[in-house]
Amino acid sequence: MASKYDGLARIIIQNVGGKSNVISLTHCITRLRFKLKDESKANTEILKNTDGIVTVMKSGGQYQVVIGNHVPDVYEVVCKIGGFGEEPQEADGEKPQKRQKLFSALIDTISGVFQPILGVFCATGLIKGILAILTFTGVLTAESGTYQLLYAVADGFFYYLPVILGYTASKKFGLNPFTGIALGCALVYPKVVALTSKDVMEVLFAGTMFESNIYATFMKIPVIMPKSGYPSSVVPIILAVYVASKIEKFWKRVIPDVIKNFLVPTLTLMVAAPLTFVVVGPLANSIAAVIGYLTQAAYNASPVLEGAIVGAFWQVLVIFGLHWGLVPVYIMNLKTQGFDSFMQPYFAASFAQTAVVAAVMLKTKDKNLKSLCIPATISGIFGVTEPAIYGISLPKKKPFIISCVAASIGGAIIGAGNVKKYMSGALGIFGFPTFINPANNDTSSIPWVTAGVVVASLIAFAACFIIYRDEETKKVSEVLPARKPGKFNLVSPVKGNTVALDQVEDTAFASGILGTGIAVMPEEGIVYAPADGTITALFPTGHAIGMVTEDGAEIVIHVGLDTVNLNGKGFTPLTEAGSQVKKGQELLKFDMDLIQAAGYSILTPVVISNPNTFSDIIPTDADHVNPGETLITVI
Repeated sequence: MASKYDGLARIIIQNVGGKSNVISLTHCITRLRFKLKDESKANTEILKNTDGIVTVMKSGGQYQVVIGNHVPDVYEVVCKIGGFGEEPQEADGEKPQKRQKLFSALIDTISGVFQPILGVFCATGLIKGILAILTFTGVLTAESGTYQLLYAVADGFFYYLPVILGYTASKKFGLNPFTGIALGCALVYPKVVALTSKDVMEVLFAGTMFESNIYATFMKIPVIMPKSGYPSSVVPIILAVYVASKIEKFWKRVIPDVIKNFLVPTLTLMVAAPLTFVVVGPLANSIAAVIGYLTQAAYNASPVLEGAIVGAFWQVLVIFGLHWGLVPVYIMNLKTQGFDSFMQPYFAASFAQTAVVAAVMLKTKDKNLKSLCIPATISGIFGVTEPAIYGISLPKKKPFIISCVAASIGGAIIGAGNVKKYMSGALGIFGFPTFINPANNDTSSIPWVTAGVVVASLIAFAACFIIYRDEETKKVSEVLPARKPGKFNLVSPVKGNTVALDQVEDTAFASGILGTGIAVMPEEGIVYAPADGTITALFPTGHAIGMVTEDGAEIVIHVGLDTVNLNGKGFTPLTEAGSQVKKGQELLKFDMDLIQAAGYSILTPVVISNPNTFSDIIPTDADHVNPGETLITVI
């Protein structure tokens, strides 16, 4: 059954340069996010003026078509009509024309991996915040069944994050998504996590910053893991999927087609899984160890300096999972001293992050962005900032940078006060009681930590509120004038006998999924412009033309059925995409005899692909038409 978004989907695919111009397609809460080979092929002006599209933006190497809250429905139809599958669309020998800068590419990768789960990310964070309120006020206890079941949903999502990211990262890197899920499952498999609770087999680099415990070996190669294992981690699975995507492509090239279905994933997992545990994981651990050592050295030199560093980079470390380099020192201090001062400057970071998102929420005029900021702000107040980071501040860059600077200032204040934390656990606003000494009710740390949080929040909010601007696109001249009430005619682009569209031996055209119109059996091999307008697409094979008329009709003229298989043979384009044409102007010549001799029909459907934007579309009832005679009347 045709969807109400079929016409819109066709326009989008046509005006991003066609399927062949699309490397990959994902969507977030409000936008279709294309990676295009050549953005110059996209008809941005036409897309902006299309009903159903809010606007078009280009950011972080992505071509973003803003749809609104119903974007998942549009995405599904675009994928169906465009034939976009699990893997990025990539023509042989073709590469994206523009290489992204490292920082933009990094953000694009992280954002692309997290975008599909942002809605649920916000939801689980919000549930955690609600549970924190209910336990703080005594409505629930952490031991109650109600709390445990709800917490299982909220915390379970974070715990099994590597499994979820295994899927989304696979979509990003073009790996079989179930192979990515399998790698994520391996990272959080209970027996693997339990290895860290067993006796240490050996200690490597004892007494150095790289001191590591070996809990198992793989073919006599040490397996080094963080003490908490890989649950809730981010970077290891993303790196693992990236490596696996390269391995999979190799196996696809060398393994015969008849056994690819089961042998490619088998060999990919057998190589990628061990690499994940013996290379990717230890690499992340080593980087974390260096960070921990340097931070400890900074703290010994000056708590204020260390506070500024931790505050500034805490969110960055969390994104890459490198904060685990600081956690061991924190835990050791709690056990040996009964408190920790080393890591506490991080406390200002979550409030600074929440403050910039609150500023964006108040400043933006984008209703869809505002609706995303609300739950992210609420969950951030309770210490769960991942939705804010991955969904809002990081993709927009400036808010994220502002939050880091503000957190650095707040962290320096906390460091200056030698703030002490006496217990682990609560986050966000419920974390303040953890700075009270339970032995003697000493609250001397509270004023300092409060000052750090307040200063960081105020600076972050004020700076972001002043600096933030909604993304703007260049103002361009209107391609389409305002429609006037009444009707207009489209003349026949070819000479020949008419055929009702539902009689065309092509399901896509006959079902109306590609638009409303009529077909003509040509008597001469020339295609003329059916109206004044702009050529929006001229397929490289020459077999199909897309144009938008001055009255706003999106027209597709498809010469023959399945003639794309001729790869341009027999077709001679006389215009190009982007050209302004006049009614009756010759657009294309085609060799009818050659096409028919090759076994293809020359029946030519002419359809309007945005029929829902008009009151009615009436094909001619004439049995024969000449170029210049009315073929379709549009009301």
